[in-house]
Amino acid sequence: MRNRDIKLHIVTDIKFKMLLLVMMYCVLLVSLTPAVETDNCDEETGTSRQGWYSEGKGSCPGRSSDPDNTANRNNMAEFPTIKSAHSLVAKHVTPEKWAKLSAHVTENSQFTLAKAIACAVDFDNQHCGIYAGDWDSYKDFAEVFDPIIQEYHGISADSTHTSDMDSSKIVGAIGADAPVKSTRIRVGRNLEGFGLSPGITKAHRLEFEGMMKTAFANLEGDLAGEYYPLTGMEEATRQQLVDDHFLFMSGDKNLQVAGMERDWPEGRGIFHNKDKTFLVWVNEEDQLRIISMQKGSNVTEVFDRLARGIKAVEESIFAACQKKFMLDPRYGYIHSCPTNLGTGMRASVHVTLPGWHKAGIDALKKRCEELGVQPRGTRGESGGHIDDTYDISNKHRLGYSEVQLVQNMIDSVNKLVEEDKAHQ
Repeated sequence: MRNRDIKLHIVTDIKFKMLLLVMMYCVLLVSLTPAVETDNCDEETGTSRQGWYSEGKGSCPGRSSDPDNTANRNNMAEFPTIKSAHSLVAKHVTPEKWAKLSAHVTENSQFTLAKAIACAVDFDNQHCGIYAGDWDSYKDFAEVFDPIIQEYHGISADSTHTSDMDSSKIVGAIGADAPVKSTRIRVGRNLEGFGLSPGITKAHRLEFEGMMKTAFANLEGDLAGEYYPLTGMEEATRQQLVDDHFLFMSGDKNLQVAGMERDWPEGRGIFHNKDKTFLVWVNEEDQLRIISMQKGSNVTEVFDRLARGIKAVEESIFAACQKKFMLDPRYGYIHSCPTNLGTGMRASVHVTLPGWHKAGIDALKKRCEELGVQPRGTRGESGGHIDDTYDISNKHRLGYSEVQLVQNMIDSVNKLVEEDKAHQ
């Protein structure tokens, strides 16, 4: 019996020591493991599940190199530091609204308020500073979006929007002797059921591109052409698109921070017809940027081609999936940027104005403001004014129909050309 007791005691002692070792190992393992996982990356969308896009390389593409921003993003309960202190975001994203909305995630694209205001947080030069990740964003974060939209566009809370793409309603034309070099009209469009560019998933982006390939193949007549996907594009094709000034490229800091360049360049591409007068960008700032353009001043012809192209593309998509472009009774066509809501249209001409150039850009800007149009350099919004040729386009997007905006652009260009002689 004595030997059995000794053996039992030894076995019990060994078991106790083994149990003690296991407990010590577990304590050590817990101490070496972070209490909170602060950088969960959604592999499909390339976004942090805590609601912020990052920048650069690593487990979450796009992480900002600014440690202050990184710390701010990792604490979603904290009210963010908004670098664009004079932006509409800074005015309308209050601590009270943040406390109420910051934890909410939209159903379609799992978008958050933090993602929406990322540009205003990261940069100090934003005027608006907010993007929507899906149609739900405008609804779920309406307490932020509505006042920003109303202030930016100068509309009332109960205003509605009417679309009108009937080119036959355009009256008159730009004068035949007006020194207009070219005409260009573009709109943005986004399809129901899919996220907008800042929030769309990789799977939906690829699915949408596939639908567009089918839609492009169905275009006929002067709209027929070829689609060029950015993925796997041959160098000769790329260079030709660059030479034609058709190619959109990565590298825009705003689009990166807003989440629009995730998975670049997958699911993106460019379509143009044989005459290179009808173009469509796929999955850039919006799911579609539809463009009609040509040399000269025949605005009605450009507008008519645009209207026919939009109609043909939407009908082809609807036949395949019974979905239409997002259209809201208050805000018109839905876009990722609220500044484009309504028509989403920019109708412009490049016109030479030596007299106004002599008078100075400030004088031209003042006159254009009175006429409801905008002057830019021919290199775009940030390209500056290099000579006496200016890009004149409609100022408004929301609260006016497409016909009204095109008509006003035509009338305004005629007035500017007439007045230009007095300044020479």
